[in-house]
Amino acid sequence: MWGTVTKVVLLGLCLSLSPSAANNDWYKNSLIYQIYPRSFKDSNGDGIGDLNGITSKLEHIADIDADALWLSPIYTSPQVDFGYDISNFTDVNPEYGTLDDFDRLVAKAKSLGLKVILDFVPNHSSHEHPWFKKSIQKIKPYDDYYIWRNATYVNGTRQPPNNWLSAFGGSAWEWNKQREQYYLHQFAVGQPDLNYRNKDLDQEMKNVFSFWMDRGVEGFRIDAINHMFEDSRFLDEPSANRPDLPPDDYDTLNHIYTKNQNETYTVLSSWRKLLDEHSNKIKGNYKMLLTEAYADFDLTVKYYNAGSTVPFNFMFMAELNNQSSASDFKRLIDRWMNNLPSKDTVANWVVGNHDNHRAASRYGKQRADQLNMLSMILPGVSVVYNGDEIGMLDRDFTYEETVDPAGCQAGPDRYYFKSRDPERTPFQWDNSTSAGFSTSNKTWLPVNSNYKTLNLDIQKNSLISHYKVFQDMIALKRTPIIESGSLESILVTEKVLGVVRRFLGSTIVLLINFSNSDVQVDARTWLNIPEQLLIYTASVGSNINSGTKIKTSSYVLPGASSVVLVSSNVF
Repeated sequence: MWGTVTKVVLLGLCLSLSPSAANNDWYKNSLIYQIYPRSFKDSNGDGIGDLNGITSKLEHIADIDADALWLSPIYTSPQVDFGYDISNFTDVNPEYGTLDDFDRLVAKAKSLGLKVILDFVPNHSSHEHPWFKKSIQKIKPYDDYYIWRNATYVNGTRQPPNNWLSAFGGSAWEWNKQREQYYLHQFAVGQPDLNYRNKDLDQEMKNVFSFWMDRGVEGFRIDAINHMFEDSRFLDEPSANRPDLPPDDYDTLNHIYTKNQNETYTVLSSWRKLLDEHSNKIKGNYKMLLTEAYADFDLTVKYYNAGSTVPFNFMFMAELNNQSSASDFKRLIDRWMNNLPSKDTVANWVVGNHDNHRAASRYGKQRADQLNMLSMILPGVSVVYNGDEIGMLDRDFTYEETVDPAGCQAGPDRYYFKSRDPERTPFQWDNSTSAGFSTSNKTWLPVNSNYKTLNLDIQKNSLISHYKVFQDMIALKRTPIIESGSLESILVTEKVLGVVRRFLGSTIVLLINFSNSDVQVDARTWLNIPEQLLIYTASVGSNINSGTKIKTSSYVLPGASSVVLVSSNVF
């Protein structure tokens, strides 16, 4: 078997071979690690994660050889939507620390070779933002910073301007007594939508980018970008014909007037220009833009041409699940790879995030490693959510425990369809109090009770663990064959997907068994690979031993398992 020391040596060799981290193309084969700050590490015992806690754990992110950490919102906020309702875009929420704390985090990250990416929330502010308070009073130029509309009246009764619905349920319009108009909020009532047709507002938000870049931020993940503009006619949206849903549920309408408007791409292009101008001040300091849009494939890919480095590919969450077949995975992988707009754009593979159930819960414990293995053997950018590197699982919540506004708004009968609390529980560092997340027994969300047996400390000290598989895969990602090699996805059988990378006579193969039963495969014939290959790593629970040679023409792949095979000249 390949020992830990050997793996470390190989990792060092791979890093020395990889040119991407040292130049303006650093992002093209990168690993982006998402941190949900409230749940990562609490440094002061108040049960809430904070910046100093993140700083104290940056070595973990360096140990998994991530290129960048992306922080979910840290801005000043009344926390109606846990940071996505921002009352000051250029300061840190006191629960998380101060700007000085942020500067120390950036400095330490830089010393460890890590770039810092911030969440940027352009669609809305908090209702506590000074801009909104001035807009209510019609103080110029703030009077037009938000989307205000007059009421309609039916038989003398005041009604919202149209039938638009909030993503959290209910009308997207809220009456303001002082201004005597409705304002638009596509999310919580405390999140009024900003008006990008106002040039002053547009410039204000550009100033926010510059503020954080001047503090050392190397990129931004743009939240809910496809909600930024609405059709100026304010027409009613058509029904989605969903009689199975309550009438005020967001999914009862087709959102053709509140999402995916063409002006969004124009504004994004202006942001790309701004970031590039800042990058040019420091040679080779490319600023990354990651865009979040749950949209049809064609609309998502269109963000590349508007300047997005990474238009998030949500196929593992939004289109595929534990019932998807090998052919489903192949079809969607091929679709993404075949539709990249140019040779300069790179694919990306999002394993999980703070808005979707955890990968190990979505696909099952036996398949907890599958998405990480896929995301790092496929070309381009891998995006992993904190905790997915150790196979963390969702925690079940009662309605009484639920704090997520999407879950609370849905009510006791439907909260579990909407709540994002299950995937946001604190990171499980060890088996001490509150999983090592906090010294307090009471944390903002309860720690998953499985932390005694599922935590980073145990996995780092185990011969076989999700963490070890993750380390194996990032070492492989750093080799020239993953960075520059060819790609083929092939159905070895109806139940088994093969992903093959080739470069200068070297071969890497990922085999995934989508059935729960053992399958014998002739991978040599179907994948055109050597008769003998080495088992490099395999998913936890597969009982496959690394370091052994196998005969690829008649290999039995255990049920629900994933295995990586390599030729001896890969490293």
